[in-house]
Amino acid sequence: MNGNGLGAETVVDILIVGAGFGGIYQLYKARKAGLTARVLEAGEGVGGTWFWNRYPGARCDIESLDYSYSFDKELEQEWNWSERYAPQAEILRYINHVVDRYDLRSGIQLQTRVVAAAFDEAAARWRITTAAGEVFDAQFLVMATGCLSIPQDPKIAGLETFRGDRYHSAAWPREGVDLTGKTVGLIGTGSSGVQMAPLIAEQATHLTVFQRTANYSVPAQNEPLSEETQRYVKAHYAERRKLGREAMTGQYLNANDKSALEVTDEERRAEFEYRWSGAGGGFRMLRAFSDLMRHPQANQYAKDFLRGKIREIVKDPATAELLCPTDDLPFGTKRLCVDTNYYQTFNRENVSLVDVRSAPIVEITPDGLRTTERHYPLDVIVFATGFDAMTGALLAIDIRGKGGVSLRTKWQAGPRTYLGITIAGFPNMFVIAGPGSPSVLSNMVHSIETHVDWLMALLAHAKDKEAGLIEADADAEDRWVEHVNEAADQTLYPQGNSWYVGANMPGKPRVFMPYVAGIPAYRRIIESVAANDFAGLRLSA
Repeated sequence: MNGNGLGAETVVDILIVGAGFGGIYQLYKARKAGLTARVLEAGEGVGGTWFWNRYPGARCDIESLDYSYSFDKELEQEWNWSERYAPQAEILRYINHVVDRYDLRSGIQLQTRVVAAAFDEAAARWRITTAAGEVFDAQFLVMATGCLSIPQDPKIAGLETFRGDRYHSAAWPREGVDLTGKTVGLIGTGSSGVQMAPLIAEQATHLTVFQRTANYSVPAQNEPLSEETQRYVKAHYAERRKLGREAMTGQYLNANDKSALEVTDEERRAEFEYRWSGAGGGFRMLRAFSDLMRHPQANQYAKDFLRGKIREIVKDPATAELLCPTDDLPFGTKRLCVDTNYYQTFNRENVSLVDVRSAPIVEITPDGLRTTERHYPLDVIVFATGFDAMTGALLAIDIRGKGGVSLRTKWQAGPRTYLGITIAGFPNMFVIAGPGSPSVLSNMVHSIETHVDWLMALLAHAKDKEAGLIEADADAEDRWVEHVNEAADQTLYPQGNSWYVGANMPGKPRVFMPYVAGIPAYRRIIESVAANDFAGLRLSA
């Protein structure tokens, strides 16, 4: 390996972009296989999503005991989680612990932003360039850039004139922000906005939440993890992981296999109440009945229950109605929010809700924000405006495959992959939890391990075949894209105007990106591909 100073070329077997859960596990597995590898990370620290998203209330919506690596039984036994749903800082400590425990830090280069990657057909290698001008030469390129890593910048007239402080949920100051005595405006009511609103309200003199589209949110029912609970789980971790592997989302949520249409009104209500209560909580609501995401009437029952809960909790009827999603949004087709006291926050005297669908934001002024109805004086504006999901981080890099064709050109009508891992025309490049895989509809750590393990088996197979080049077949990619679309069309998911289809990004092609058939079905497919000499992939010298 050469040095990595400017003008020098660093040669590695695998170049990995991103030091979140995916990049870290890929580095670990590459080293175990005896391959030279380097991770390039734009941030000042490892952690990916959990390095960048440190806003008040940031925490995982997958339970801590599942949102963790399963590759080492000793790691499972030695780490103790403090809460059912770990906060951002604790997840970041866990990731750093993993990096140090397995001596991975030396393979990670921080504050290094990749700007271009080009495939050299003559050499059958990738040439990767950073913003600082460093060049890396790699046989394999692994994009572990994450599904939610490129923030959507707010584009509101007058933004630069604002004299107060403004913050984005994905770029929150590391030292924190004291909002005591401040009049705060929060723009955005997706997962980040729902998590931070209750905590901002506790500090601010007044919080105004600007909501364009109401979404469904369910209580996390978060709680400290007792020593007894942790001892029990650690004694049965293998069984818990096995249940997760066979669960739709890679996390066991006690799924009900009954239809919402085959039970009585009382039984249906009791099931929903169980999922809402302390015995349930979080994404368990999505597993209340087997047909919630497929049958309109089953979904309607869930919508009616949840809107009833909002009306019970929020004291002001007008505010409650604004917080109730409209009937044309099927439950669960936008990312379900998981909260702690979100709806209760609107009962506070210092919190108000503004419907910017009926009164759109016109401009930011030097001292506040103006809608078509009135002006709101503000000291601070907080943007929780989401991400260019699933494709943003990949398309932010100038990636060019065979014939110099750019990924931006190939994906101009929407992302196309084979199995969510490989892309026709881009040999020896692989995506971890990419479009066309369960990714954001799953426990991401489970999906990451599944993808990396499969990829390492593929590289071992290629080595056995003395093949240095691996490329997805275009016909196999076409069939996979068609299958992903057919699977989505059998559900209500495409009806949601969500970031799953790129609806939050103006001009982005409307294509449903994740694979909805679930982890078990997906795993069976990729295992079958592997068992059939990695069918759909062309291996050559």
